[in-house]
Amino acid sequence: MLLVVIVAMGLLAGAAIHTSLPVFLTASAAIALWLLAFGAREGLARTRRHQERPL
Repeated sequence: MLLVVIVAMGLLAGAAIHTSLPVFLTASAAIALWLLAFGAREGLARTRRHQERPL
């Protein structure tokens, strides 16, 4: 599993090197926004699950 992750990171880093800086920054910002939205959604879902449990 670790080897697969290392190879995937190498492929992504190689692809990032061959793109222009504006394209790289735009893609990075889009990924960061998606991760923030996903984290917020999961945090809200976790909060709702804990509130619904009876004591």
